[in-house]
Amino acid sequence: MKNNGFLTIAVLTMLALSFSGIVSAQPAKEPPKKEAGKLKVLFLCTGNSCRSQMAEGFARALKGDVIEPYSAGVKPSGKNPKAVLVMQEAGIDIANQASKDVKTLLDVPFDYVVAVCSNAEETCPVFPGNAKLVRHLFEDPPKLEKEVEGEEAKLDCYRRVRDEIKAYVSTLPESLDREVVSDGKTTVTQNESKSVSKSRRSLRPFQRIRRAR
Repeated sequence: MKNNGFLTIAVLTMLALSFSGIVSAQPAKEPPKKEAGKLKVLFLCTGNSCRSQMAEGFARALKGDVIEPYSAGVKPSGKNPKAVLVMQEAGIDIANQASKDVKTLLDVPFDYVVAVCSNAEETCPVFPGNAKLVRHLFEDPPKLEKEVEGEEAKLDCYRRVRDEIKAYVSTLPESLDREVVSDGKTTVTQNESKSVSKSRRSLRPFQRIRRAR
């Protein structure tokens, strides 16, 4: 009986060691990683010459890990040299970005389309799929520079709007859903104070877009 007891203990010990070896030999399993793609975000304005170009440049530089940025215009007019210059001052080169017609991007499955000027907001085309329409308007530097004299003062108009766009892009993508135009309602942001009087009129095109989808 005593020998049988020792034998039983020995067998149990060997089994325990064997099981431990098997378990330790197996690599630890990592939790599954969710493969989340980048959000496709289009910044839209009239000429795709200044504001939307800046927004695309900042989004690529600051949020390139989560956003795949695009920019376009409803009537593209080429890049504004002063916009390129003040972006270079901020350490971002947008010289190689093209001024594009928004119609050439209608097949891109955008997650968000951000209108950065009121004209683009009012003439935004219908996008297929589930693109969410966002309005966040900025003043037009070429118009602002007409109100001042001197090259440096004119450049300051671009610099101010540039810095406002950078601050906005820094809040992305979290802030996008807070400014989605939905069910005929929109959030008026602080930088839209000069456009508040147009808000009722500018909602109508978005209502038509939502019905068309």
